[in-house]
Parts: sequence; structure tokens; C-alpha cells
Amino acid sequence: MAVAIEVRSLTRRFGTVTAIDALSFEVDRGALFGLVGPDGAGKTTTLRMLAGVLRPSGGDALLDGISVAHDPEGVKGSIAYMSQRFGLYLDLSVRENIDFYADLYRVPRADRAGRLQRLYGFSRLGPFEDRLAGQLSGGMKQKLALCCALIHHPGILLLDEPTFGVDPISRRDLWLILHEMVAEGVTVVVSTSYLDEAERCDRVALLHEGHLLALDEPARLQSGLPGELLEVHASDYRRALAVLRETHAVSRASLFGETLHVGLADRARDWPVAEAALARAGITIGAVERIAPSLEDVFVALVGSTVESAS
Repeated sequence: MAVAIEVRSLTRRFGTVTAIDALSFEVDRGALFGLVGPDGAGKTTTLRMLAGVLRPSGGDALLDGISVAHDPEGVKGSIAYMSQRFGLYLDLSVRENIDFYADLYRVPRADRAGRLQRLYGFSRLGPFEDRLAGQLSGGMKQKLALCCALIHHPGILLLDEPTFGVDPISRRDLWLILHEMVAEGVTVVVSTSYLDEAERCDRVALLHEGHLLALDEPARLQSGLPGELLEVHASDYRRALAVLRETHAVSRASLFGETLHVGLADRARDWPVAEAALARAGITIGAVERIAPSLEDVFVALVGSTVESAS
């Protein structure tokens, strides 16, 4: 099948709270798909339903043609699910943890040596196989968790924020591992709140408070953002933000570090209006440069549009 995962109006309610509201998307086989959004967006709930751990309140999802609503146990045979708190045993060594999961997944003894060497190859955990998992760094623990999840050669890999709290070098290494998996035909669904990471995915679903804001390739979402985007340096960027948000000529304004990203429908027409408003407020403007929008800019714009339409 060309499609590995088909999500159809997937919904989950906890009492009166709707955590996921009629979510629909497809993931092609051998693709790297991102569930992207801040805490509370519904990423973990979605992954738990896809993994057959949490039953949907409505809708369904098919993984390799198996329904999570009707056969959640059947789904588990072809997937690996790495939760935010993956069950490593801290008093076991690296090798003992992997062996434990190999036993759990009933990996044939004859296949284990080859698989282990391959896992050590991309994780670089081989020299540490006798070290207790509790003595590993955060990044090495995540790599070990990934090795344990991959020991049975799953066709679909579900990862819940695997780089959360991990140092930049380990984050890079983990993404390199994921791209290797995808190159070999594994379908990967990864959740992340880091929008710079999400740009590495083939397609992304941008989630906000359980709702799907957008679904597409990151580059298409970025190129589809209307108007022009300026990066602006100002003497008092927090006060400048307040002024710009009250200026009718400005489509949107947000903080990025100590700079401002300012969206305008037409720079030649609208920027002089914004510039004059800042000058009246006594704010000195530094460098102003047109930039290409990031996925974070897209998300901020979409959330702003959602809030405006709801008010």
C-alpha cells in the first residue's frame, strides 16, 4: 500500500474536554511526518491513539490497514511507539536493555547480532554497551530508547518528542538516525514542539488546541504565507511589539529572540505607516531586512487567524 497511515476524523474527549477534534490526514509509506504544536496541542494524545494505547472517542485510524478503533492490539505488531517516558531500565546496562526488548518482541536469536551491530552503528552506543542506562546522558538515553524500539524492525515508528530536553548535538544525531530509517522504507511519525526541527519533515500537521491548522510540506506552507515579512531591530522591542500590534497597517507582529518579525500586506505602502507609529512612540529602529518566513512564522500567523475568527 502507498499509504501507511490513514487518519479519519480521529477524535478524543476527556469528559467535557475535546483533546483532539476530528483530525484527518494520511502518511505515505516511507515518509517522515511531523505532528507539530505547543504543549496542549494534542500531539501525545494523537500518538497514543495511533499506537493503540488510547481508544478514540470517535473516528478511526488505519495503520497498515488495521483499525485502531476496532483492533488496537492488532496494530501493535507492526509498529514501535516511543513515548516521552520510554521504559528504560536504569539498573540494566545498554546491552541488557536492548536484549530485554529483543526478548519482549520475540526477535529470533539468529537475527540479534546483526541487528545489534547495526543499531550500534548509527547510535554509536557500542563502546558503552556495559554502562548502566542510569549513567547515560539525556541524549544517549534517547538513542538507547530508539535502539530498543527498533530492535524488531518495525514498519511504522511513532515517536513522541524524542528530542525534548536533549542537547543540540544529540538532537542532530537523532534526526540523522530518523532520516536513515526513512531512507530504508520505515514510516516515521514524530511529534515536536520545535518548529525548526519540523522543517526536516516531508509533511507536517500543525496542531493547536486539538485542531488541525494546516497540513502540507513545510516549504509549501512557508511559501504560501501571504504578504511580506520583515525582520526589525528596535531599541525597545517589547514596547515596539505592542505598538506594531496596534497599528492597522501591520498584518501580524511577533518576537523572535530580540528581533521582531513583522508581516505586511504591502511593504511600500504599509511599512512607512508602521515606522511612523514607532517613531511617535519614541522607539528607535535599527536594521530592517526582508526575510523568508520560517515554519514558526506560519504557525504564529495561523494561530492569530484562528483567534481572530473565533472572537
